[in-house]
Amino acid sequence: MTHRMSDKRPPIILDMTPEGEFREPPAPPVPRGLEGLLSRLGGVAMLVALSAGGLLMAAVALLAIGVLLPIVLVAGTIGAVIIWWRLRKARARGESTIIITRFDRRDS
Repeated sequence: MTHRMSDKRPPIILDMTPEGEFREPPAPPVPRGLEGLLSRLGGVAMLVALSAGGLLMAAVALLAIGVLLPIVLVAGTIGAVIIWWRLRKARARGESTIIITRFDRRDS
């Protein structure tokens, strides 16, 4: 049983002139009439759909920022108030109020 290189694809045809130069493939036919109008309309519709999708993604991002920003601000404010309160209490008891901002492995 013999198999060709590819039974699924048509063979590639190289069109050459008698002088040995390659010929360019013919240009595809330009759609005219209703088919041309529909192809242009489809292209415009795809452009509008992609633009609307981009605007939708931007709107969702702005909505997420609008929802998350107040949460971050409230959580940060609560954390700052708790640290302030603990420092105030520690000063009132006469304790040291050193805040460690870095951890050095040599300290352990």
